Amino acid sequence: MGGGRKRRRRDGSDAPSMHPRNRYAAAAPDFAALAELYPSFRPFVSVSDRGRASVDFTDFSATRELTRVLLLHDHGVNWLVSLANPPPLITLPSALAMNPSMIPCAEFAAGYDRSLHLAHGIHETDNIAMLDHCLNTILILATVRWIPDGQLCPTVPNRSNYIHWIEDLLSSDLIPPISSSSERVKGFDIGTGANCIYPLLGASLLGWTFVGSDVTNVALEWAKKNVESNPHLAELIEIRNANAPSSESEYVVREAAREKILESAEDVAMPKAHILVGIVKESESFDFCMCNPPFFESIEEAGLNPKTSCGGTAEEMVCPGGELAFVTQIIEDSVSLKNSFRWFTSMIGRKANLKLLISKVREVGASVVKTTEFVQGQTARWGLAWSFVAPRPRKMVLSHSAPAKNHHSFMLQGLRREHGAFQVLKSTEAFFLASNLSCKTDSLSFSVDVTLSDEQIEAAILHGDDYAGSLEDSTAKLQSVVKGISFRITVFEQIPGTLLIKGSLLNNKALSGTFSSLFSQLEDALRMECLTKYNACGPVAVANVIVSKTVSCTKYDIFVLFVDAM
Repeated sequence: MGGGRKRRRRDGSDAPSMHPRNRYAAAAPDFAALAELYPSFRPFVSVSDRGRASVDFTDFSATRELTRVLLLHDHGVNWLVSLANPPPLITLPSALAMNPSMIPCAEFAAGYDRSLHLAHGIHETDNIAMLDHCLNTILILATVRWIPDGQLCPTVPNRSNYIHWIEDLLSSDLIPPISSSSERVKGFDIGTGANCIYPLLGASLLGWTFVGSDVTNVALEWAKKNVESNPHLAELIEIRNANAPSSESEYVVREAAREKILESAEDVAMPKAHILVGIVKESESFDFCMCNPPFFESIEEAGLNPKTSCGGTAEEMVCPGGELAFVTQIIEDSVSLKNSFRWFTSMIGRKANLKLLISKVREVGASVVKTTEFVQGQTARWGLAWSFVAPRPRKMVLSHSAPAKNHHSFMLQGLRREHGAFQVLKSTEAFFLASNLSCKTDSLSFSVDVTLSDEQIEAAILHGDDYAGSLEDSTAKLQSVVKGISFRITVFEQIPGTLLIKGSLLNNKALSGTFSSLFSQLEDALRMECLTKYNACGPVAVANVIVSKTVSCTKYDIFVLFVDAM
């Protein structure tokens, strides 16, 4: 559950860890301490002979109670238990801990800590009579709420990872805001579920506002109840029925787009309805959308993991075509709503699907694509984000202190698996794209060609250190160097987790100072992305810090190659 210990892979490299701002990254929840503070959680905690407390994650009631306790204890979010299905044994302090607003109508002895055996089969009403068999005292307690049995019960650390990653995207300055207003961040949660956990976490952690959508009556009803149970957050969260088109005109657009998607769909079965088109209103704009999609194609497939029990109905976990079809539909909808969202995001359960979905996002013309890996215990999930907003144009900084050399190299060691050769290729491309340079990537040859404009090379020659002497002398040499200037960067994987990066100026050695400066900046960007212990921003965000001035009009062949370990 927790993330306090740093895991290592067999190859010696570090495994991905929780997001550094996740409150469970440094230490796992203390089950023993929580059991002392919340007696309702106590029956689900086992203590070994060595004194180590643990929870049976195959027990749905245990995982649900743990989620409720963590939300309340660490985030101030009330996720209240329904007495229609109470724990088999409950104490008065435990009942009061479930809902601090419950007031016993009868007096009870000081230090009362006797068990209240709750009769089975009682139903939720405005008030529930509970018989104290020990003292024969009737206690009238206010109704307590929780998500009903069978509904998905998400884990708090995993959901927190997703929230913090979106926070990183919004703060990266990679793309401009969709408006210049200073209003609160506004998100759209696709399939918020009865638990409504993303809006509740986002609102409590960061003060964000949310629209949470869903399609089932039970999810909509209980999501509203959970929002209402948190008056301090209620004004920040709207629950919206995704089955009700927001307007007749949007419904027409929705159906027209649906027909187009069905015509183009080949191997992927599509969901029955649109996910965003028709649910997002014409006048609305959002900073992001997020989604925990139905991962599976059948309910039988959904039940194959015996190690955990987080619940989940067919509507929450199953979709024709699984997550690949569902997220594909979001991608198709994003084309129609490209001006309504700054970022589109989704969690992905299978890495193979992530690669396919990245290709689909690029096919529809997204300007920026980002990925990450979420870690919670032994479970790995991936995040996919894309945007149609044009990246902020940047200009490269020429550092005059860089030594003028024709060959450079540096080593990256202790890399995690997400920083392989392909990621270095994409990071290199993103670094130059952030500077408004033209890039053409060939994934088959692991190469990216970067071309600068004539104006940029002219500025570098006239204002850089590659030429000494007067302005007239530099201008006179301009025509002799503006064409055919290139350098090559090659990345060799020496052993797992170690890359050797070499750069060589191929011609026009008169511009060795410019080449040295650019290579040095690329090294800084890759080191910050790949080697910073808790990296919260990618190479483009690094480039945003480094980049501010113009460089030369040059063409670079940048190759990223795999080399077998010796």
